[in-house]
Amino acid sequence: MHTPRFIKSLLILLLSAWLGSTCNAHAVSGSADPQPRILFILASSKVHGSSTLPASISFGEVVHAWDTFHAAGYAVDFVTPEGGDVPILDAYVGEQVEARLQDKRIMDGLRNTATPAQIDPSRYRAVYYVGGSNAMYGVAENRGLQDIAMHVYERNGGVVSAVCHGTAGIVNLKLAGGQPLVAGKRISGYPEEHEEQGAAYFKEFPFLIRKTVEARGGLFHAIDSNEPYIEVDGRVVTGQNYASAAPVAEAVVEVLRKLPDPSRSHGQAKG
Repeated sequence: MHTPRFIKSLLILLLSAWLGSTCNAHAVSGSADPQPRILFILASSKVHGSSTLPASISFGEVVHAWDTFHAAGYAVDFVTPEGGDVPILDAYVGEQVEARLQDKRIMDGLRNTATPAQIDPSRYRAVYYVGGSNAMYGVAENRGLQDIAMHVYERNGGVVSAVCHGTAGIVNLKLAGGQPLVAGKRISGYPEEHEEQGAAYFKEFPFLIRKTVEARGGLFHAIDSNEPYIEVDGRVVTGQNYASAAPVAEAVVEVLRKLPDPSRSHGQAKG
């Protein structure tokens, strides 16, 4: 017998199927596409650092943001450092989104992510860095992903967003003048004080989110709660935790709504 939560998830799945589709083919094709697009940036790593400890994307952080963007009329594509499929561990798939593992549009995208070289950054209004236990590895230092994000931000006048451990991906982004993107901006993400610092996985972290954001001149904010918490500072939108995925996406949509139509404006945007 199906639980009400399962039935609700199934209804969301059917609604999403009606709203639209995800197709990474659009990301690499040169054909005109009138539908505005958001690029989800995820990690490829299947383990923590050099260990054998399994790591995963946060599936819920994909689903909740994906639903919000599609409801607002945006298409979504996926990119990872290595391309191809991403790890999805059961521990990172809650009951609320379990049915979405059967959502062909999302799963096809997650099984066939593009590489940075395959992405045309001129097509995107925003990037969204997805969290999960693997988000600490291989994303922040990837020059191809950095170039995509800063093209969207500086040349497209778009938005850079991240949620939970996804904030790790933005700590090394630099503006054209060389200053860190996060410098002087209010930033949130999953802080190290909320980690199990005695656990084996934590010892694999190549850096700490709060410490690194602050070292880059960012103003890091987090709350002592599992409730949603986001920071919006110009065209940078970040969220603290899993519960913040939909609020981050909603804030991105609102910021984009207020920005000039990119098809009618040229040059670098401020913010």
